[in-house]
Amino acid sequence: MPPLPIDPVLPELLDALRTRGVAVLQAPPGAGKTTRVPLALLDQDWLAGRKVIVVEPRRLAARAAAHRMAAMLGQEVGGTVGYRVRQDSRVGPKTRIEVMTDGLFLRRIQDSPELPDVGAVLFDEFHERGIDSDLSLALTRETREALREDLRLVAMSATLDGGPVSALLGDASSPAPVVTSEGRAFPVETRHLDAPPPGARIEDAVAATLRRALREEPGNALVFLPGTGEIRRVQSLLEQADLGPGVVLAPLYGDMTTEAQDAAIGPTAPGTRKVVLATSIAETSLTIEGIRIVVDSGMMRVPRFDPRGGMTRLVTVKVSQASADQRRGRAGRLEPGVCYRLWPEAAHRALAPHTAPEILDADLAPLALELAAWGVKDPADLPWLDAPPAAAMAQARELLGELGALESGAPDGAGGITPAGKRMARLGVHPRLARMMLDGAALGLGPLACTVAALLGERDIVRAQPGFRDADLRLRVDLLRGEERGGHGAARGIGVDRNRAKQAVRQAQAWRRQLNLRDDRNGGDSGAVGRLLALAYPDRIGQRRPGGNPGGVAAQYRLSGGRGAYFQEAEPLSAEDWLVVADLDGAARESRIFLAAPVTLAELEDAFADRIRTEDVVVWDGREQAVLARRRRMLFALVLKDERLSKPPADAMTAAMVEGVRAMGLACLPWTNELRAWRTRLAFLRRREGEDWPDLSDEALLAGLEDWLAPFLDGVSRRAHLDRIDLSSALRNQLPWDLKTRMDAEAPTHVEVPSGSRIPIDYDGEEPVLAVRLQEMFGLAETPRIAGGKVPLLLHLLSPARRPMQVTRDLASFWANTYKAVKADLKGQYPKHYWPDNPLEAEPTARAKPRGR
Repeated sequence: MPPLPIDPVLPELLDALRTRGVAVLQAPPGAGKTTRVPLALLDQDWLAGRKVIVVEPRRLAARAAAHRMAAMLGQEVGGTVGYRVRQDSRVGPKTRIEVMTDGLFLRRIQDSPELPDVGAVLFDEFHERGIDSDLSLALTRETREALREDLRLVAMSATLDGGPVSALLGDASSPAPVVTSEGRAFPVETRHLDAPPPGARIEDAVAATLRRALREEPGNALVFLPGTGEIRRVQSLLEQADLGPGVVLAPLYGDMTTEAQDAAIGPTAPGTRKVVLATSIAETSLTIEGIRIVVDSGMMRVPRFDPRGGMTRLVTVKVSQASADQRRGRAGRLEPGVCYRLWPEAAHRALAPHTAPEILDADLAPLALELAAWGVKDPADLPWLDAPPAAAMAQARELLGELGALESGAPDGAGGITPAGKRMARLGVHPRLARMMLDGAALGLGPLACTVAALLGERDIVRAQPGFRDADLRLRVDLLRGEERGGHGAARGIGVDRNRAKQAVRQAQAWRRQLNLRDDRNGGDSGAVGRLLALAYPDRIGQRRPGGNPGGVAAQYRLSGGRGAYFQEAEPLSAEDWLVVADLDGAARESRIFLAAPVTLAELEDAFADRIRTEDVVVWDGREQAVLARRRRMLFALVLKDERLSKPPADAMTAAMVEGVRAMGLACLPWTNELRAWRTRLAFLRRREGEDWPDLSDEALLAGLEDWLAPFLDGVSRRAHLDRIDLSSALRNQLPWDLKTRMDAEAPTHVEVPSGSRIPIDYDGEEPVLAVRLQEMFGLAETPRIAGGKVPLLLHLLSPARRPMQVTRDLASFWANTYKAVKADLKGQYPKHYWPDNPLEAEPTARAKPRGR
């Protein structure tokens, strides 16, 4: 075998494994770590005939690595080197090196935690930090620590920071050794381009850049795009551009057939140039023959979990610096190359250093189930590079409890796994779909449940076409059965993605075998799809909302989990009264439905008989401004039946009416001017003398409605009834008898002035005010006082027309100092009125002149 850059450090790595049993290997792309290291372990004494497991995050990389190692040994795959990926495996009795995906390794270590036939586990491309890889490493480390001290463990990566991984794999005394290979990379020239303008399609920019690159540079090209949709559109643009007979376009993504993937990464025929249009699947591990040009869109698609809707959606984000460097390095594997980046150099520094680990932003229900199957109730009991977020973990465990996978009733919410949960975990699929298949089998619908689960595990098999609108999952079931029987969806005028359909067929068949089900290609009436979906998604049962549909949508539904969902445009399902939603977007309150199936109320009542509850609802209805008393039959947040409650409990009616008053505010009560004045007098005394006087402020009254108002609400059930309550008694009862007498003495309602008039005191302000015409105060030397003579009234002295002329607390000072000037002004305005020179000796009057003048 020709030498590779990894070869010089292999002795150091082998020594670390011999003496410490763990190691971290850092080696750039093309160094040979994926193939050389497993082969180098085969003749180690400590391996003792056991196997080497190489864990890969991607199926394509796993198959490609196994093929390369087998070729290096001059053998076929399935001999010394084999692989296991979903729906495909090639291993034999003599296989010593097994390359497998992290998901399959999880099943292996869960089924046999001691890994008795395994001597070493190598985690390749660990920098990708998929959730299954993180969990697999944590479980393997625990196996080594608790059960198998002789098990060797290596984490390998090109861009991962080795320090944290070294600390994780090491023990309390020292971290694991870090072995670094310098690698061999030919120089790659980086050409930064302007980013596409806002609103422009990335596909147009990529196609133009690729055409330019083929003109400027020789060799094959590798183009990185976010997903399959962009790959198809760029392929169409390039085919229309007529690149010439010597250029071959080769898409490369995960949903392709094995044959198509092999064609994309294989050697190029003489006289041709290959353009590989790939997702991030081509960043690492794969060796694609002859690549010396890389065109990087700078975008990637990653899963993001929306905890509000319980949906994982693929979102397009900018690549990290580490991913961009990985992509760039593909151009320098075999000779000097060129990398075209569709973003300016300054923007590169703003990229995140590394792609965020999936565990921080993923649906943790599968992880929670795996941990429960392992016997872990608290994730903190395992070592993590990044621990799963506590809130997301709690939500995941709550879902598992609803699905019957975890024991209920544990005081700390940390119930152990149930027998049903163990069966769900062994299926190696999302707990929702596992529950559906197990329950479907018990109902005699097992084959159909496997078909539905396989469809939901893949991207939609129906190709989007102009004018096509049908979110019915039953349609997909029928199409897939047609594929399974050798037919195809085109017969119905519907485009079907044959690759996805074939993968779904194989997966459905695998689950049928795993569940010991008859391989029935009819598998039951597709009309039962909705019933099965309800078992997987009890929180997404939809009830059609009555009335119009605002916003131009075709139909709106209330989901059993409490959210809303809608069909944007009319289609067959939008007329259904009940349905179950399998796929919807992640909008905060109202989500668009992409995939669903109808269900009948009878099916729901049968499937969820133990979850349906009858409850009496007595609540305040703000729209009707009345107490609503109903008896409702409920399934989660959905109302199955709603009828009037004939004899609602009196205390519940009163409590609801109290809440209605609280919602409407105190203004809804039958206040009188006299009662408002009484309350202001009481407030004055409380400010003056303290807490001996009760607090009847708005805030206090609203907070204490149950105490002072509720006893007066007997028979009151709507706002209009409030006019008949005795609000005065309700409030005055809050004042003890002894204070009622003091209140009249210390905060009187009126003051009798020298003219004989009884003038009301205004207590609304900070201090009590007496507004009185000046002429009525003649003869009074001192300011009137209240509160036992302690508080002078603030006098508003008025003109005959009741306009304010002077404000004073000191009437004596007013007569002595200010009256003369005020008198002159008043005499000019009101010449027919009596304005004496000496007001203290004058006769007070409420008339223009005193009687007899």
